[in-house]
Amino acid sequence: MTTRIAYADVEVGTELPAQSFPVARDTLVRYAGASGDFNPIHWNERFAREVGLPDVIAHGMFTMAEAARVVTDWTGDPGALVEYGVRFTRPVVVPDDGLGAVIEVSGKVAAKLDDEARTVRVDLTVTSDGRKVLGMSRAVVRLA
Repeated sequence: MTTRIAYADVEVGTELPAQSFPVARDTLVRYAGASGDFNPIHWNERFAREVGLPDVIAHGMFTMAEAARVVTDWTGDPGALVEYGVRFTRPVVVPDDGLGAVIEVSGKVAAKLDDEARTVRVDLTVTSDGRKVLGMSRAVVRLA
């Protein structure tokens, strides 16, 4: 059983546990199958380069979902996530070198929004290869 975070125990500035998510090419192929997004920029290096990308890139929605895991893991309840949005600022490049890429995510409680509804806003910092890949990454969660 996962422990839920209580609204009363959270303050502005509370940091969520940071997480790193490895991304390999086979992960992108499996995600394509699950999502139905078979755009060749996510699996075909030659095609990706032909359209001006440095290499195969991760799906934006995959990157967004990985980042959200930091919030849902912290709350202990995926249903606590009531709002989530990002701006895609830079793609996650996934080389075929056996190592792939890593998405690194940290988060911080930026505001307590509503005492009665027990909601807080969490701002996320999402990077890969030392560069920010998601901007304005914000989640609103309802705590216990």
